[in-house]
Amino acid sequence: MDLDVFVTAHRAEWDRLDHLLHRGRHLTGAEADELVALYQRTATHLSLIQSTAPDPALTTRLTQLVARARATVTGARRATWRDAARFLTAGFPAAVYRSRRWWIPTAILSTLLAALIGWWIGAHPEVQSAIAAPDELRRMTRPGGEYETYYSSHPAASFAAQVWTNNAQAAAMCLVLGAFLCLPVIWVLFVNVLNLGVGIGLMSSAGRLDIFLGLVLPHGLLELTAVFVAAGTGLRLGWTLIDPGPYSRRTAMAQQGRAALGMAIGLALVLFVSGLIEGFVTPSGLPTWARIAIGVAAEAAFLAYVYILGGRAVRAGQTGDVEAADRSAELPVAA
Repeated sequence: MDLDVFVTAHRAEWDRLDHLLHRGRHLTGAEADELVALYQRTATHLSLIQSTAPDPALTTRLTQLVARARATVTGARRATWRDAARFLTAGFPAAVYRSRRWWIPTAILSTLLAALIGWWIGAHPEVQSAIAAPDELRRMTRPGGEYETYYSSHPAASFAAQVWTNNAQAAAMCLVLGAFLCLPVIWVLFVNVLNLGVGIGLMSSAGRLDIFLGLVLPHGLLELTAVFVAAGTGLRLGWTLIDPGPYSRRTAMAQQGRAALGMAIGLALVLFVSGLIEGFVTPSGLPTWARIAIGVAAEAAFLAYVYILGGRAVRAGQTGDVEAADRSAELPVAA
């Protein structure tokens, strides 16, 4: 395609579209119809230029022109409570359900690794001595020690808020850093697994593993599931950068990135629940079986929410992405 000839042939249409956009709402019916037609033609022109004769300056101008026209044609849409309800009942659970092939293996492998680290530390005194001095280990693992008092060392409300903030940050890091070829996600996940494994190993070596699990399981089931979902989604995002599938890399990353952003909001709500359990249930005077039962019930409710609502939403065509009307226009490209 001769770019100069193409520009000469269509510049008047682009200038006319720009003029109509500057008119704003002061358009007649005929001018509004003309604006829509010019918008569609200019979008096609942009696609042709991008695929056959890319010119940075011209592409930038037409991209801005098409974006302004699209905003004028489609209009701005404000989020409503209906959008929030749709996100909680369809969008978020669908996104978690669709990514289950990533976060379920992540959860299984992480749990096995934590158990292996715990066994290794518990069975090898020389490893324990490398972690801390014997007196310090006794202070951590003895009855009324640091592992037990950690959950009651601060007022419940402030402790729950602190836990929620820390866990939400870790989940957000997994989701965001997945774009960097998965490596930062693996590191964040390993740090969490290592901390859990160290606790298992040290408390088991002191013969108090049941106490440790009684403190961790009430909130840890839901909390770790949220972290595993975030890590699995981050890994999926990183793999999309490597293998975008049938889409262009830009389109595939945009789709997965929007879904990951929505999951960050949803997982923050899940971690808020686990933070409440950690702040108010874990250090409470309830029997161990009752505290663990609350944690199991919260975990079962989340999994039912994902598999029932999420599965139903996916079968109905939901992907966890934003509504089609809120996405950027995806222009055709040359094969």
